[in-house]
Amino acid sequence: MSWSGIRRGVGGIALAAIIAGSGAEVSATPLSPFRYEAQAQRHCPHDQVVWLDFRKGVYYTRAQKRYRQGFDGSFVCLGEARDARYRRSLLGLR
Repeated sequence: MSWSGIRRGVGGIALAAIIAGSGAEVSATPLSPFRYEAQAQRHCPHDQVVWLDFRKGVYYTRAQKRYRQGFDGSFVCLGEARDARYRRSLLGLR
């Protein structure tokens, strides 16, 4: 085995040890996008439904002009959008 092969093997082992021994738990928050507003409201009856723009990484509330607009969006629950680190759009707020 050459010296570069040994270094690659040791680097891979070290990386695996760092990942396994980090102790920090990473969990993805489930995001349930829906095509229709009523579907999202049935999914989260006690939460507000927002329009999530995936491309911009923001969500719009019902009072905003861009709610339900765009092809890169979907209806989601407000709590899920916040947990998934999407931010509120300030456009159209008064």
